[in-house]
Amino acid sequence: METLLNKWEAAWPEDPYLWVAKFNFSFDRCRTSRVVEMPVDKYLGQPPLIPMTDSLGRKHNYFEVYDYDEDLFAEANSAIGQAIGLKPWRLDWRMAKIDALFAFEKDKPEMTLQELKALVDKHYKEHPVWEWEGLDGVSEEQFRAFMQDYCVTLFRLGSDTGTEAFKSLSEHLLKYCKDEPLYVNNLGSYYLVKKDFKKARKYYEQVLKKHPDDPTALQNMVLLARASKDKKLEEKYKALLAAQ
Repeated sequence: METLLNKWEAAWPEDPYLWVAKFNFSFDRCRTSRVVEMPVDKYLGQPPLIPMTDSLGRKHNYFEVYDYDEDLFAEANSAIGQAIGLKPWRLDWRMAKIDALFAFEKDKPEMTLQELKALVDKHYKEHPVWEWEGLDGVSEEQFRAFMQDYCVTLFRLGSDTGTEAFKSLSEHLLKYCKDEPLYVNNLGSYYLVKKDFKKARKYYEQVLKKHPDDPTALQNMVLLARASKDKKLEEKYKALLAAQ
């Protein structure tokens, strides 16, 4: 495979698909997996690959863990950068780069966060017409959904760095998408996890003021009420959810 890629590069070095192929090849080579027992129910937001219970009723959770060769990862990152340089409006390639970095950084997605913020800035400052393999462009609604997927993934990491990155990315998106309920709900969830119920409620109610039927905000208000042991508030929002 490496020989084929080298011949391709010698013949057509300006072909962006060459660099995508080199990225995929290097990224596949840079990581190895192993199965590790951990005393947790989730690792990087994922359930165990093999959950087991022994004869004494004790749980043993085994997770698939990836290790990365830094030099090969650097090659992969450089290759996808070359592809993006040749076709800068390929959003799928930019997100492939972010996804690889996300995997590499595991529970400390600091560089991933900076890449995501840079992508958000590019989208809202330059207004590019994004391209995506197999799609007829990328709508604003799709872009916001993609960013929300990253927010959720950061949140589910379960690490302090991931949770703070979740908050930071949500706040950054709200600079451009003021009052977008997805991202306002995110801030409520951040403060709910931190057990700052007053601030969490403020953000959920901010959503419900403009979008009284927003199911996420209604569900989150039920969770908040349970966490703060406010039965009256819980019954109120359970009734509103049931009425939908």
